[in-house]
Amino acid sequence: MRVVVAPDSFKGSLDAAGAAAAIARGWRAVRPGDDVRTVALADGGEGTLAVIAAAVPGALVHEVPGCTGPDGRVVVGRWLELPGRHAVVELAQVSGLTLMAAPDPLGATTRGLGEVVAAALDAGAQSVTIALGGSASTDGGAGALSALGLVLRDATGAVLQDGGGALGQLATADRSGLRPPPPGGVVLLTDVDNPLLGARGAARVFGPQKGASAGDVEQLEAGLARLAQVLDGAGQVPGAGAAGGTGFGFIAAWQARVVSGAAHVAALVGLPELLSGADVLITGEGRFDGTSLDGKVVGEVVGLASRPALRTAVVAGSIPDARWLDEHGVWHCSLVDLAGEAAALADPARWLTEAGTRAAHALTTPGPADPTPPIPPIRPR
Repeated sequence: MRVVVAPDSFKGSLDAAGAAAAIARGWRAVRPGDDVRTVALADGGEGTLAVIAAAVPGALVHEVPGCTGPDGRVVVGRWLELPGRHAVVELAQVSGLTLMAAPDPLGATTRGLGEVVAAALDAGAQSVTIALGGSASTDGGAGALSALGLVLRDATGAVLQDGGGALGQLATADRSGLRPPPPGGVVLLTDVDNPLLGARGAARVFGPQKGASAGDVEQLEAGLARLAQVLDGAGQVPGAGAAGGTGFGFIAAWQARVVSGAAHVAALVGLPELLSGADVLITGEGRFDGTSLDGKVVGEVVGLASRPALRTAVVAGSIPDARWLDEHGVWHCSLVDLAGEAAALADPARWLTEAGTRAAHALTTPGPADPTPPIPPIRPR
């Protein structure tokens, strides 16, 4: 049998490549003669740079020392050079929530992201892809754009300080020093389609995840609304709310194009071609829940598994509600159910290997010729 193992990272415990290797190891322990292919996936969040670097021949990682971290401390930024002078930058790597000493919903900045993009342009990048996800801030991309030459001032003419909490004081935006976008354009990879403002916007949906109180959320919402007014940008574009509104900033300033991160990476690593001759597909992530089918890796991968004869499985750290999987004949395994939460987090590779072993037994047991009914298309983005 040909088996394709294509998970996302298990955030906080194991990267996508490690997860794929562990699941494959468990499968091979049961069926050593099978053709098992592993491919690491990402959706624009943490780990996207590593997944693309591993998948594209000739990719080069460049370090950018002295970048501004999300809380102002110095961090080392990175960008990936792909053949054709194309740059890939990951927001989470330089401006991510995991880099914060403590949450600072009003003061966290994306300035470091802009510094890395500037370094890529200085090196001659002709196009840029920015992976949006895991942001620490809700600054609408103001910090990143400031690093690229946009000058934001308050009513007194003073340059605005970093952080979404200051955006309510924004009076003017001077674009005269803003670097032009690269000639090949800018693509934004995201796993959400939220607009900048409103009930589904950056502040109200994602602000609390970054430590924002109810009062902070209202302050951030007002600041983002002011930024949209001053930049005269289309804040309701799907995906503008990604990464605390960073999507909006690059749409307004550089006419960036938003695409599904999961679909982009899946195509880049050749997943559709791998699946064309596969008998079994195993994907996974840290938590399978209601958001998994809406722009995430698992939703993208399962959506590609439309052939009735392709047996499909989801392995996740936790699966609080398996009804959708059961209804559509998708075999599933939760590490929490196997080992308990503490043990699963302490040694995820061990339990992913066990899950791979169980998948090999379950998905090769003699049964109906087409055990998995066709999976309906995931909601288009």
